Amino acid sequence: MADANPPAAEPKFDYDLIVIGGGPAGEKGAAQAAYFGHKVLLIEEYKAMGGACINWGTLASKTLRESALFLSGFRTRQLGEGMNVAFRADVSLSNFLHRQKLVQQRMQDVAHSSMDAPWHNVCRKMNGRGKIIDANTVAVASADGKEERFSTRFILIATGSVPNRPKHLPFNTENVFDSTTILEMKNLPKSMVVVGGGVIASEYACLFQELGVQVTLLHTSAKPMQSMLDGQIADLFMAHLEQSGMTLLMENGLDSARVEGAKVIVKTKKGEELTVDSMLYALGRDGATTGLGLENVGISVNKYKNIEKVDRITYQTSVPNIYAAGDAAGMEALASTSMEQARLAMCHAFKLKYKTRLAPILPAGIYTIPEISFVGKTEEQCKREGIPYVAGSESYGRHGRGQIIGDTEGLIKLIFNAIDGKLLGVHVIGEIASELAHIGMACLQFEGDIEFFISTCFNYPTLSDVYKYAAYRALGNLNKVRSAATAKANELSSAGK
Repeated sequence: MADANPPAAEPKFDYDLIVIGGGPAGEKGAAQAAYFGHKVLLIEEYKAMGGACINWGTLASKTLRESALFLSGFRTRQLGEGMNVAFRADVSLSNFLHRQKLVQQRMQDVAHSSMDAPWHNVCRKMNGRGKIIDANTVAVASADGKEERFSTRFILIATGSVPNRPKHLPFNTENVFDSTTILEMKNLPKSMVVVGGGVIASEYACLFQELGVQVTLLHTSAKPMQSMLDGQIADLFMAHLEQSGMTLLMENGLDSARVEGAKVIVKTKKGEELTVDSMLYALGRDGATTGLGLENVGISVNKYKNIEKVDRITYQTSVPNIYAAGDAAGMEALASTSMEQARLAMCHAFKLKYKTRLAPILPAGIYTIPEISFVGKTEEQCKREGIPYVAGSESYGRHGRGQIIGDTEGLIKLIFNAIDGKLLGVHVIGEIASELAHIGMACLQFEGDIEFFISTCFNYPTLSDVYKYAAYRALGNLNKVRSAATAKANELSSAGK
């Protein structure tokens, strides 16, 4: 006899997964699902994949930094000691932007080719604007106004973020920019006010100052990136900015700005009035969620337009089959972490057991001049958390490689637990800081202690060798703490007798 109540058939969908957004998170989330044979549709509104990472942010600004260092003769000056080297570059805007556009094109090609790899024959790319209609339906509006709808088992939101643009500011294409439109400037200005003191503002301020633009950095805190950086590193960075000739208006802020002819008139919170050629407003970014249709499925956003209630382990939203990763979800604004979040989301959605969590220790790389990178705790964090610690630092200039490359002011700082000698934090400022920090990160990942650096033999001459001597300086401090603790214990023991 046939079963009177046969189980309901699994619903059939056009796709197993629809990804909205073709930046780092969207690309890697789509690739993760497609690699295991799941049918994927990736929707990207912009003409090229890569998101802000390739097209307007991460790679673009870092490429511009390298161009600024080259065109300004920065590294030639470093090596010019005693060599009477004269270097003069024609720093035209076309020179400045050429390599940035070249790198962008190449990395756009890489992003597209990654979706076209042999195992991605189940992945379709579509140019258009995605909108969620219901928990299993996404509409795609193309540039010509046509709309198509597709059903799907899962949705991954990876739309990234956009610059905050206060309505009272006179943004335009000539001399008032945000961190996206700055790449479209028509002329290299002689003077610029950069509003903000976070990573983006600091990076752009440094590279324009290096190109000979007189930069004024306007920020509400006492130091740029104050909440992120170890205090010693922040002080060194401030000293570098002052030495470069940058004007620092700290513990201040922007009151208003207006355009008069070819000039921008900037008024600060403290009443100063500055007349400059251009202004870059780089204070905050909002989630790119407007028009995404989140209200159709009951997903809420906060005042920064980031999706609320995203599970930090599975990356599920309040709607279980809809996931979110990267900037739109209000996570860490890093391309590297966005990629991992999207991969983890898809592993959870499709029950792929090999990747179950985001790495607990995440590095930060800041491409200012000089470069800064860190991982783990700062001294200030240790103090707030009541962790007994010792620190040791060593400059590049005391080592052969630092002298060879002409960076004598770079520094590596290590922070260790004063009880067991375990590494707590690594802070680097100087050439290739973002590469060097990974050595310390590996030690942190495996809960290593000061003995790792003392016992390891590093190539010589290298900047990596600076680690050993920073550790030796910390070891001296650690031995003092231990000796004092032993003496105190002996004193108490004698008193007890």
